[in-house]
Amino acid sequence: MINWLIEHGWWLSGASVILFLGGLVVGSTWLIAMPVNYFAADYPPSVFARSWHPVPRLAWRLGKNLVGVILLLVGIVMALPLVPGPGVLFILLGVSMLDLPGKRRLERYIITRPMVLRSINKLRARWNRPALVTHSTQEQERWRKLQRI
Repeated sequence: MINWLIEHGWWLSGASVILFLGGLVVGSTWLIAMPVNYFAADYPPSVFARSWHPVPRLAWRLGKNLVGVILLLVGIVMALPLVPGPGVLFILLGVSMLDLPGKRRLERYIITRPMVLRSINKLRARWNRPALVTHSTQEQERWRKLQRI
């Protein structure tokens, strides 16, 4: 095993660098292009493939979920110590592609962590995009009323 690692170490290093850079490019592009209110509670559900015939719609959902599972697994691996790459970003990207009950709540939980939200909003500001809104206008009004009391 160690001999194999020594012989193929440059492949592993190259693959690691490519995964890291590719992950940064894909994840950053996704976060920059994301609608401002995507994580708000009142964001409308997707109607993308609803008018399609059931067979292509099923193929689309299966493909999307397969890509989501792959991204989630890659993100979990990248989140391990000594593995380069934006693990949390890929976990968030993978979860957002899956059709799971409670998905929106989990996404909002991850994105509302102060360090995660601050990092994403810094990236968006660098590309002249507005900061992400994590609460709907109704939630913001309710919070303001509670702070006045």
